[in-house]
Amino acid sequence: MARHFDDGQTLEVTRTAADGAPNANSLLYGAAWRAAKALGYTRLITYTQEGESGSSLRAAGWKVVAKRPPRRGWSCASRPRHAHGTDNVARTLWEAPPAAAEREGAT
Repeated sequence: MARHFDDGQTLEVTRTAADGAPNANSLLYGAAWRAAKALGYTRLITYTQEGESGSSLRAAGWKVVAKRPPRRGWSCASRPRHAHGTDNVARTLWEAPPAAAEREGAT
């Protein structure tokens, strides 16, 4: 998680995995948000990479917060690191809906 998100109130979903069942990822994102709130978190975020549609996130009510440009990677001379396939890929930051928006949508 990015340092400025590490505030004790924000949790990040780094990956979901499903077996191909219809709507499984949307259900997982919804369940993750309910679990995060039950644990006292007030914000849940995740990223999609360029080329991913985000349809599961939209279906779960998440909203785009920001578009992030590609970054060249984390490796530097003082702290070399191996690439994991995410270097030079643009990302989109998503946020789960605020609790008030969920209540309004449920009425």
